Order: sequence, then C-alpha cells, then structure tokens
Amino acid sequence: MTDIVWFKRDLRVNDHEPLYWASKKNKVIPLYIVERDFWKQPDVSDRHYKFLTDSITDLNSALHDLGQKLIIRVGDAEQIFSELIEKYAVETIWSHEETWNNWTYQRDIKLRTMFDKKNVKWQEIQVNGVFRGLNDRKSWSKMFYQEVNKAPIGKPDKLNNINIKSEKLPSADDLDIKSIGCPYIQIGGEKEAHDVIDSFLTSRSYDYSKNISSPLYSHESCSRLSTHLAFGNISLKQVFHFTKCATDNFKANRENVNIINLRSINAFKSRLRWRSHFIQKLEDQPNIESQNLHEAYDSIRNDSFNEDFYQAWRDGQTGFPLIDACMRSLIKTGWINFRMRAMLVSFASNNLWLDWRKFAHHLSNIFTDYEPGIHYSQIQMQSGTTGINTIRIYNPIKQSYDQDKDGVFIKRWVKELQDCPIDYIHEPWKCETKKFRYAPRIVDEIETRKKASSQLYSIKSKIRYSETTRKILQKHVS
Repeated sequence: MTDIVWFKRDLRVNDHEPLYWASKKNKVIPLYIVERDFWKQPDVSDRHYKFLTDSITDLNSALHDLGQKLIIRVGDAEQIFSELIEKYAVETIWSHEETWNNWTYQRDIKLRTMFDKKNVKWQEIQVNGVFRGLNDRKSWSKMFYQEVNKAPIGKPDKLNNINIKSEKLPSADDLDIKSIGCPYIQIGGEKEAHDVIDSFLTSRSYDYSKNISSPLYSHESCSRLSTHLAFGNISLKQVFHFTKCATDNFKANRENVNIINLRSINAFKSRLRWRSHFIQKLEDQPNIESQNLHEAYDSIRNDSFNEDFYQAWRDGQTGFPLIDACMRSLIKTGWINFRMRAMLVSFASNNLWLDWRKFAHHLSNIFTDYEPGIHYSQIQMQSGTTGINTIRIYNPIKQSYDQDKDGVFIKRWVKELQDCPIDYIHEPWKCETKKFRYAPRIVDEIETRKKASSQLYSIKSKIRYSETTRKILQKHVS
C-alpha cells in the first residue's frame, strides 16, 4: 500500500508529523501540487512564489537524502489526487490542517468529498497551536501552550523509494503570477530558517524589546522568522523548543553560552502566542477575509473610496515622510515591523478613510510573510471594524519623532528629503527655505484623525453591549 504526504504550508522534514507517521506505515509519496488557479488569486504575488521555490528546492534536497525525492505535480489538486489514488492504490492522504485563504478553504471542502467517495482516508494533523472546531476561546490558551511545549519530533530515518516521475517546477511567468519583484527578498528553506533562529538566539535577540518598533533597527533585532513560519520552513514547536534550550543554558551558566536578554526572549514568545491567536480567528470564522467582524461597520466607508488617495498611499507619495519611507521600504524588502504595518493600515483606513477591503490585497502582495489569519485580523483591528478592540489611530508625525528621531530611516528611503534639514525631516512642509522637492501632504492629519475617531467611537458606543458584540467576544477572546 501507498500513502501520500501532501506538503502545503509545511515545507520541512523535521517536526513534520504527517511525514513522520506516514513513513512508519506504508511507502510514501511526498507530494507538492503547484495549483495554477491558486496563483491567480488576488492576494498572492511572485515574491511569495520566489520564497516558495527556494523552500521546495531545499525540501527536495532533504527528502532526497532520506531516499525519496519530492514529487511535484502542476494543475488541479482534485484531478491530480484522483489519478495518483487510482495508479498507486493510495490508502491515506496525510497533511497538516491548513488555515489559509478562502480559495484553499473551498478547495479542501471539495477534496474531502472526493476522498470520501473513493474511500481514501484524509489524516489531517493539527499544527501551530491552531485548533479546528472550537466553540469558544475558554480553553484555547491552555491548549496552545500544551501543544507548543511538546518536544518536536525528528525527521524519518528513511523513506522507501517509489519510481514515480516528478514534473518540473514552473516559473512565475509560466503561471502568469502577478509580478512585483523584491530586490531584497529573504531566502526560503528549512536550512535557512534554522540559520535565522540560531542567529537570533545567539546575538540578534538581545535588543529585541528595545528595537521591535524601530523601522531602522528592527530588520536586525526582530527574529525575521515570520516568512519561514508562514511557509512552514520551521514549526512553532521547534521555535519554542530552541528558545527554551537557549534560555535554559543561559540560566544554568554553562561555559561559552551566549548572553541572552530574558526580557526580550519573553516578549518574543508572547508575540508567537499572538501569532497563533490571530490565525485561530480565521480558522473559527473564515469570512473575516472579506467581511467586517462586526456588521455595524459594514456601511461606514461605502462609496467613499478616493482613488487618488489610494494611489499616493500605495506608491509612498502621501507627503508624510515616515508613511512614505515605510511603504517604499516594504515594496523593496517585503518586510517591515508590526508597529509600522499598523501605522500604514491606520493611515489608509482612518486618515484616508479607505475601505480595508480595497487595499488589503496590495499589502498581502508585498508582504513576503503574508499570513491570512494575521493579515485580515490585524487590518480589521487597525481599521476599527471588529467592535471589540480598542480603537487606535496612529499619528504618523508622532510615530516619526518617536521611532526615527534623527530621520535616518526616512532619508534612506525617501531620497527627495536627502537635503531636508534635520529639524524639518518629520514635518518638511514647515520648512520655509525648501531646497528639496517632495510630495505635498494629501490630507490634514489632525482633521482626518478627529473625524475618523468621532465616527468609529459613535458606532462603538452603540454596540458595546449588543448581542452581536457578546457573541464576537465569546468566539474570539481567550
């Protein structure tokens, strides 16, 4: 008998339960399907595919060392599985549970029906502290820590070789994937993920708490594991395990152990929990990808989309130096820290009064670490449409003074401000002797912030104790 291990967002061989347990049972076909229709979806781009191809190349090498290369198929998953099931007498399909976009959600519903008709078992295994079928969040936190504190399992000792042909991995052009490019994109792969966490725990994490919100220093001080976690180059259990080993060695005062800032490590672990918390929201309520969490906000930004505002924000031409620097940096690197992401969304939703559903895909396209559960939950929080979270409207001028005091980050990415005096770098419109040409402010920050705040708080005060709000709290707050 033969089993299939279907790789999706879990591109690794270590701590991969489907691969490990399937290898103990039958011969294994390690399968990755390049689904053409998936890559036509509006929320993905070529920078995701580039990271994917790095990861698949690394995965194939690791599987080859175990005795069986990765089998690549290109096309429709339902048709590909049907053919493989018939040809190789497949008994079980093994995979991790996947919480991703609506397209993958609908695809899995169709596959489940097909597998049932063919009497093939689909063994899905929980991953990342996200649980299927929760009725509420009462026990989620306890379940999360029980899961991520388990010891990771190793890779299989060996895979029995099956003589099966693999297709060539198509190029992004072959798939007609939306082309954005990313000059400074991260490299994908399990080996790379392990190098990244090692460098974080041995040196880069020391100033994590201090620099987490700094656009200038966070590229180095943050873990930079988000993309590796999004593609499953490393598991959350492994990250917790490696972190625990590093801190235990430090506490034991072993010789030659690296210096660790325990405050920073604890802050990092807290962020990992929040990561799964937000993905759990999408697992529990898939429609938050396209609908406001609270229906009371459904009409507040209808018919108010300003295309000129959107284009200026998208291209980093708003006239607000930190906003523009962050957007331009994000376009070139594919990554920026959490606070700066929140500020970009807040500015678009509140100061420009744009419906988040009209700009969410621009951000998903340029975030190399795009993770739908985090993406849509966070965008709705910063847009004030959840009905349960504190309304935060970031002041981009204050953030500029606080997070880039000397304007180093701004001058790095907004070349028009190279000659702007440092006294005016955060508010260049105040400089009377301008020797530089920079976009004028597209809105009045104070006026638009007050207007947005008034509208959002007016609705929230009316729904604070409503039945809908109570149900949202029960479903999503742990």
